[in-house]
Amino acid sequence: MTSGDRPAEQSISDGALYFLAALCGLATGVLGAAFHLVVDTLVHWPSWLVARLGSGTLTIVAAAGIAAIALVASFLLTRRIAPEAAGSGVQEIEGAMEGLRDVRWRRVLPVKFVGGVLALSSGLVAGREGPTIHMGASIAQAVSERMKLTEAELRGLLAAGAAAGLAAAFNAPLAAILFVIEETRKQFRYTLRSYTAVIIASTASAIGMELVGGTAPQLKLDNAEMPLSLLPAFVVLGIFLGGLGLVFNRTLLFLLDWVATTFRKVPFVPALVVGAAIGALAIVLPQAVGGGELLIPGLVTGNLSIQILLLLCLLRFVGVMLSYPVGVPGGIFAPLLTLATTVGLIAAALLQMAVPLPPLAGAAFVIAAMGGLFSASIRAPLVGVVLAAELTGGYALILPLIVTCVTANAVAQALGSRPLYELLLERTLRLAGKTPPPPVTTGVPTPVGMDDQRGA
Repeated sequence: MTSGDRPAEQSISDGALYFLAALCGLATGVLGAAFHLVVDTLVHWPSWLVARLGSGTLTIVAAAGIAAIALVASFLLTRRIAPEAAGSGVQEIEGAMEGLRDVRWRRVLPVKFVGGVLALSSGLVAGREGPTIHMGASIAQAVSERMKLTEAELRGLLAAGAAAGLAAAFNAPLAAILFVIEETRKQFRYTLRSYTAVIIASTASAIGMELVGGTAPQLKLDNAEMPLSLLPAFVVLGIFLGGLGLVFNRTLLFLLDWVATTFRKVPFVPALVVGAAIGALAIVLPQAVGGGELLIPGLVTGNLSIQILLLLCLLRFVGVMLSYPVGVPGGIFAPLLTLATTVGLIAAALLQMAVPLPPLAGAAFVIAAMGGLFSASIRAPLVGVVLAAELTGGYALILPLIVTCVTANAVAQALGSRPLYELLLERTLRLAGKTPPPPVTTGVPTPVGMDDQRGA
């Protein structure tokens, strides 16, 4: 039973709501850290296998079998117990904040955790942020039901839990706060208490992460301020990323529908085939599999040739396109950031052939590309700027980041691209036989009663 199904309820005080937000955030941070620790421990199984069997054909076959079994197990667990736990949880939370989806936390929490561990540790090209966002919102749902909160308070706490989940994924609380405000601008009620609850939950989540051990991926990159003369290059980079964001979104939606239609009678086959492929690649070319969080720093400092970067770019793109439709828990952020890393390095290498670049220019283009591709696909340029800067420590590159993100977002909009999670929510509702909400209009959201909105 959701809050909307219960009889009239008393509204809780601001202090009580803030306490609940802190509780949700802390619990999400601890659970997220545990999730990362388990995944980070198990994801090294290919190295363990190579150490015992060598790197020959037998090892490749064994790795293919292990990954296929893990991915099929994750798929069956998800499909039979909590189908809504498949993929990213962002669209589910947006739907819940609109009253169009239910967060069934009792089944989502265990499936998202166990299924996510199986999928991500197998080497699937997916991110940890999808599971942690959905788990954070599920914790908020559980607390809301326990405390019998009003519908408005439930939705505000769901937003806080989702923000806590993103903060737990990357240890980036500021980007998490802005993500809820910018990405869920259609669903999020801009009141002082809901806004404060999101801040508190994100901060508490980061604290919970640190208490357990701070297991978020370390993506800090050495970088330096770029001269103004390079800004036109970042504009060109943004234009390309705007087009790539459109291709990314449309390809992903096409393959989701194609896989669902083609394998309707044998829905486990994609998990079996993709699992075998990523298992083999984990031995032959490990840079092509996994979410990519641990891969990014090595790519930036690896001084790879353009040919190798182009190959990795293609493999990462194909990898996420084949991984996401499988139907297991996994996010999109990390694969997007890794794909953007290869694009940024390629752009810097091509420019280096024409003009000399200052030191650390490669890292600058990588950081700008991260924010730009995120902005083009998710259509949240402010979050793109802050997320890229917060993850990498690229605060000296705010100006190139803004130029790239705004350009990418504008180009994507001009090409008719829509936010990825909006498209995913529409697809989810369509499959559930519900009418999708109208598209989000552009513009600045209008705050709702910033002074006192306890019952709103």
